[in-house]
This record gives sequence, C-alpha cells and structure tokens, in this order.
Amino acid sequence: MAVRPRNDRHGAPGDDAGGRGAAGGDRPRPGPRTPGPRRPGVDDEREHRQDRMWAVDVIAEEVRDAEPREIPGRLCEVVVELLPVAGASVALHCDGMPVRLSASGERAAYLAEIQATLGDGPCLHAGRTGAPVLACDLTSGEDPGRWPVFAQQATAAGVRAMYSLPLGNDSVCVGTLDLYRDTPGELTARELRTALLVAGVMTVALMALPRGEENGGRGAESWLSGLAADHDEVYQAVGMIMAQLRVGSEEALARLRAHAFARDRTALDVARDVVAYRTRFERD
Repeated sequence: MAVRPRNDRHGAPGDDAGGRGAAGGDRPRPGPRTPGPRRPGVDDEREHRQDRMWAVDVIAEEVRDAEPREIPGRLCEVVVELLPVAGASVALHCDGMPVRLSASGERAAYLAEIQATLGDGPCLHAGRTGAPVLACDLTSGEDPGRWPVFAQQATAAGVRAMYSLPLGNDSVCVGTLDLYRDTPGELTARELRTALLVAGVMTVALMALPRGEENGGRGAESWLSGLAADHDEVYQAVGMIMAQLRVGSEEALARLRAHAFARDRTALDVARDVVAYRTRFERD
C-alpha cells in the first residue's frame, strides 16, 4: 500500500517537530493559540484540545468511506503523515505471538516479522505489559541491551528508534501499533498524545466495528477475515508441531521460531510450509 509523503495534504498544529508545520494541501493549520502572556495550565489545555481536534479531523478524513478491513492500513498511513516516523505497522497478539495485520510499507512489515520470529522486541514487551514501550535509540544506550538481536536486525534495516503502543484496555491487550523511525530520538509530549489517539482509534477498529455475525447471519465474512489469515496459519502450524513432537504450545512455538531463525526465514514462512506439509518436525 503506497504511503503519501508526510504532510503533503495536512498542515500540522505547530512548528516544533522538525519543521513539520509547513502549511499545505486543503487543510488550514490552527492559528496562533496563545496571544499575549502565556497562562500555564489554561493555555496548555487549549493546545491539547486543538491538537486533538486537528488529529481527529485528519484521521476522520483518512478513514472516511473505508471498508472495515481497510481501516488498519489506512491508520498506518495516517500516523506516518501525522508524526515524524518513517513507518508503522499493526499486529494482533495472542499467547505471545504478534501477527501483522497491516503495515505502511515493506520495511515496517519486515520489522514486524523480525519480532514475531525472534519472540523479542519492543512490540512483544508492550503486548506483555500493556504499556507503551519507547525505544528511542536502538544504536546505543539501554535499548540495544534489552533486545540485542532485534536491535542489530533493525539497525541493519536502517531503523534507529521504535515506539510500540498497546491496543486494548486496562484488562486486555489485543495487539500493538508499532512506529519506526530512521533517526534516534524521543517523541514529544504532543506527538505521543497523537500516537495514543491513533492507537485508540485502532483499538476501536479491532474490538468494536461490526463483524459478519452481527449482520443477520447472511454469510458475510468477519471484517477481520483475510487480515487475520496469517494469524490462523501460525496457530495451525503450532498445533501441527505439537502433534508431531508431542509437546505443549509454548515449546512448539519456540521450535517454530528457532527453525525460522536458523534458516534466516520468518516464522510465518515456516508456518506456511508446515501447514502445506512441506516441513515436518521430527522428535529427537
């Protein structure tokens, strides 16, 4: 799915994020927000509201007339427009296995597959804890030490920072929205609020949009059908490996990942071979 250059249509609400505030396209940028002396608290709240209104307006335009199955991809596109990031992906999480639903481009898709194969990385940590994980520098400091293999693979692909936001609520995390940047650095408070807003909309898309069974049982497919096909293949493969090796699901998934990593392949590629009976796991 092609990604439009960031801010070719949407103005930004301010000029403090790497010069992203240049006006352009058909959407005017909010005007000056704090004429006269600044009033701490009052003016901050006004800025927050204006930022939110602007981001909501951009998101609404992007998903207008979209089919439900198109919304994850549209939101991956719009978050790249709204924020100083090079790519975005969204993944479902179940039993410690993230399965990509959509991505803004090939590199974002590749980074998602790396984490699924390794069973490690910021998105896995965000999925486990249900809290945002902001890996601001994968080249030095603490972040490479937390995920050394992922950091090496990510930086080799030109990614220098990653921000993973959980999708769900206080009791359940259904997935993550993962943002990638080719330069190290933190998200500003404003940018993080915008990212969390997009994550909230993505959560609604994953949890609350109408599904096929709500359409009167007329044979309509669930809106996730097709998007979640990879998810189903991985778990079918895990089940087959469990039967072949007579092991539990955790060990079967670990064997699948190890097999993929040793052969420089993704876990999804190996899962497809298992399901198609091209690969079989033998007991030691």
